[in-house]
Amino acid sequence: MKKKYIIGLLIATVFIILAYLNFDESRVEYSDIANAKESGKTVQIIGKRLENKKWNYDSKSNLLNFTIEDEKGKITDVVYKGAPPNNFDIAPSMVIKGKFENNVFVASQILTKCPSKYEGQDPSLHTGKKN
Repeated sequence: MKKKYIIGLLIATVFIILAYLNFDESRVEYSDIANAKESGKTVQIIGKRLENKKWNYDSKSNLLNFTIEDEKGKITDVVYKGAPPNNFDIAPSMVIKGKFENNVFVASQILTKCPSKYEGQDPSLHTGKKN
């Protein structure tokens, strides 16, 4: 083989390896609170904000504090640097992405599930079809 082809093949191989390693590092797995505490890694947790606990947003420091319960019933405090996302106070569930620091989940992203505003209504109202 010519030298050009060998060098090109080596460069392509290096780029493929780097792309794989970068993708593997950026992958964030779903977890529950107990496993997230143990792992210390960045994870995503599905849960609901506890309505009986007050949440607080400090606009001066841009910090949101609230308490979440995961699908297994475990509870933890959450700190998020940013404003509350849309539907935060009425969302039935949410996904928080982040990791535990000093026994508090520090969220880097919050995704809220939109409550269905059409729940309990006649489905034909939304399709344009009449019975």
